[in-house]
Amino acid sequence: MKPGIHPDYHAVTVHCACGHNFQTRSTIKGDRLNVEICSNCHPFFTGKQKLIDTAGRVERFTKKYADAAAKVEASKSAAAKK
Repeated sequence: MKPGIHPDYHAVTVHCACGHNFQTRSTIKGDRLNVEICSNCHPFFTGKQKLIDTAGRVERFTKKYADAAAKVEASKSAAAKK
């Protein structure tokens, strides 16, 4: 690596709005990084995230293409009999 062209990479303390603190390394100036959400309080990582099928999109998709899938299967079975 060339000397003098890379930013200073040093230890910082991350402070989340939920109160969780942890150490990491960063190129930011200063020794404290404030964040609004972290892995300790994010719904994806805590298991509280709910995946919602809004307005029955999956059901509409399967209903829309159910007839097409049945026709494809029927044509395949008819071709296999020949």
